[in-house]
Amino acid sequence: MSFRFTLQRTDGAARAALFATPHGEIRTPAFMVVGTQAAVRAMTPEQVRAAGAQVVLANTYHVSLRPGEGIVEKMGGLHRFMAWDGPILTDSGGFQVFSLPNKEISDWGVRFKNEVDGSQVELTPERSIQIQNQLGSDVIMAFDECTPYPADQALAATGVRRTLSWMERCMKAHARRDDQALFGIVQGSTYEELRSSCAQSLVSLDLPGYAIGGVSVGEGHDLLCRITSHTAPLLPEAKPRYLMGVGLPEDLIAAIGYGIDLFDCVIPTRYARSASLFTRRGRIRLTQRRYRRDGYPIDTSCDCAACTGGFTRAYLHHLFQANEVLSAILASIHNVRFYQHLVEEAREAVLGGHFEAWRESFLGEYGALA
Repeated sequence: MSFRFTLQRTDGAARAALFATPHGEIRTPAFMVVGTQAAVRAMTPEQVRAAGAQVVLANTYHVSLRPGEGIVEKMGGLHRFMAWDGPILTDSGGFQVFSLPNKEISDWGVRFKNEVDGSQVELTPERSIQIQNQLGSDVIMAFDECTPYPADQALAATGVRRTLSWMERCMKAHARRDDQALFGIVQGSTYEELRSSCAQSLVSLDLPGYAIGGVSVGEGHDLLCRITSHTAPLLPEAKPRYLMGVGLPEDLIAAIGYGIDLFDCVIPTRYARSASLFTRRGRIRLTQRRYRRDGYPIDTSCDCAACTGGFTRAYLHHLFQANEVLSAILASIHNVRFYQHLVEEAREAVLGGHFEAWRESFLGEYGALA
């Protein structure tokens, strides 16, 4: 089998596992670095790997617009095209499409304007799967309806109905391939009964893995925790669980405690480009004047290339003030490493049977300067 999920240990609901894919094994919990357009912003693949990342995420919608899945396929597939030999997950494009203005949603699919050339585009479950098949990613996501927040129960129920109907169409379009794992996505907004019914229907399909979607569209930390803690136990213990688009360190730590294995978010690199850096004692913004003469590294406890390479906070402050590209590179290297180190520590705590103690210790220190 190309895919294998081995649960190594649980500590409460928190889990440590190995997820084998055709392009390598993923040690979970794992944070997937986002490379929306087949590139992680301001980082080379070598830098991404050196920061500890095991898997990257690319977006079906954006890559299909530019350069196009046909070109990627002709170039040998997404792994070769972006020079990344590790596992790749592709999002279906659903979240991005549903974020567009003036879209037309029907049971058949979504019509919208191509943001590159203005032409009319139709994205359906079948089309999303076709694109992802051509890209050749290891894990592909079903095309779902991402319900906005806030949403009334009727709108959320419509999203669940479409998500389940589209899931079956995705499975038919995907046919029989053992080199790509198709994950389903649980929707239902903030309504626990809808989350339960959606999860139950998806689990009955015996998919290779399951995701929880629609919890990073404005709900906030408390609602995220409530929906994740309700939904995660409904998913099979022997399959990977993926929380989509999450998030901040406190969100990740909470979700790991609920039994989530995989995460992704643009926050590490997006925040880095605006000089917002994560440290063991909270987040700092290096454009602030107080860092102008600060001779310390970004984080004295960090082992990333930016922190151990002799670069000071004062130097990065200067780079950001001067709008130098190197500022985004060094800050991204640090933030990506911070997130990788976070999940590595969480994994070791689960394996050691002291996750709760580690969680309290980490959050206590992290919140000191937050």
